[in-house]
Amino acid sequence: MAYEVNGNTVEADANGYLVEIDDWNEDVAKVIAASEGIEEMTQRHWDVINYLRDEFINNAGNQPNMRKLTKSMQTKWNDKKVDTKAIYELFPAGPS
Repeated sequence: MAYEVNGNTVEADANGYLVEIDDWNEDVAKVIAASEGIEEMTQRHWDVINYLRDEFINNAGNQPNMRKLTKSMQTKWNDKKVDTKAIYELFPAGPS
């Protein structure tokens, strides 16, 4: 699987994860989002993406579970109503 981004080919595995983590940038993220039916990336989308990237890159490949993700977004957004449903409204196919 591959994504075309600004005239370049970015390789991904069968699950859609980038083969080379260094290929990631916001343009790549927008192309991936569009391929999953997400037309507009809001600040909340970027907050989730940046949180998950930070966890993965800075914590030895950690992929936080949904509870940790929702708790972190509750804090970030100062919104105690953030739950799994709110995350799936942003990312219908799942956040990772």
